[in-house]
Amino acid sequence: MFSFYFVTCAFLYKYIMKHNFNSGPSILPKTVYEQAAQAVLEFNNTGLSILELGHRTPQFMSVMEEAIALVKELMQIGDDYEVLFLQGGATTQFMQIPMNLLNPNETAAYCDHGVWGSKAIKEASNFGNVQVVASSKNEGYTYINKGFAIPDNAKYLHITSNNTVEGTQWHQLPETNVPIVADMSSDIFSRPINFNQYALIYAGAQKNMGAAGVTVVVVKKSLLGTLQHPIPAIMDYRKHAEAGSLLNTPPVFAVYVALLTLRWIKASGGLSVMEQQSIAKANLLYHTIDSLPVFTTRVAKEDRSLMNAVFFLQNPALETPFLDLCKQEGMVGVKGYRTVGGIRVSMYNALPMASVEAFCNLMASFAQQHG
Repeated sequence: MFSFYFVTCAFLYKYIMKHNFNSGPSILPKTVYEQAAQAVLEFNNTGLSILELGHRTPQFMSVMEEAIALVKELMQIGDDYEVLFLQGGATTQFMQIPMNLLNPNETAAYCDHGVWGSKAIKEASNFGNVQVVASSKNEGYTYINKGFAIPDNAKYLHITSNNTVEGTQWHQLPETNVPIVADMSSDIFSRPINFNQYALIYAGAQKNMGAAGVTVVVVKKSLLGTLQHPIPAIMDYRKHAEAGSLLNTPPVFAVYVALLTLRWIKASGGLSVMEQQSIAKANLLYHTIDSLPVFTTRVAKEDRSLMNAVFFLQNPALETPFLDLCKQEGMVGVKGYRTVGGIRVSMYNALPMASVEAFCNLMASFAQQHG
């Protein structure tokens, strides 16, 4: 019965496979969702589905412990950091970060380089003083500011390392002695960087490290415990750390999928291989955009994202026909974000080069017809 089920699924997958460019939830490695599907039926010979496994059982606690260990290994960070798996998405972190780090009389520095940065600024303003030290809003968030001043007395500097909506990415951090906090939701584990440069990193898992439903927070222990006021236990990073991310019932299945994805990244060669593949995919796509006059991108070349390419049709009237063609050819998730429009191609770790090649061929064919 089960063998027939899996053979049937494999047959259907072969013939209905799409090129998945969704920005999140996004493409997963095939081995990850196959293993996750098996765990839904039965987890590690327990006779139970992962969906009904107790979160305080030894079986799940080992999942959580391995996931935390793999995050530390891939980031090459030590025991001076806490790794937490939390609920609420990265959006909850917009308030949870200042709630844990910022006293009402203190100032936090924020960079405004897109939709998510601006939302983080709005939430942080409820807990202390916020100083926007850099913004590219005046140019439609098409670049990353350089050489801006950061107050020495700032409690922390908040950046969005990759702007999913606008298609920009930080390729070099600003020089500062202020602790850096980064929303890495859409480029975490896509490249080897010095993660020890950061005081706090957070990321929703649904783009590069798993399924929707869990958020990873990596925070320096020394950053915690400086508040002059109490915070609710469920929002306190220290309480979650003391409980090993089991303060309340965690999103068990999402944590397990994150573990499978982290295993896949390590088995594939780690972050250096992820970066090599990301550069190759992005170079091909941006070269295609630049070489075809039908298409244009407004993002500054030096700030182009390796994860999310945002571009437009020179003739806006051609956008709908192009999107219709993408749909016909199985190119999923390429319509730009509602506030930006245009086309967005997300190239996360699990996206194969073959999908980018197919998309570039489609672009060339469309340009030939409409050039």
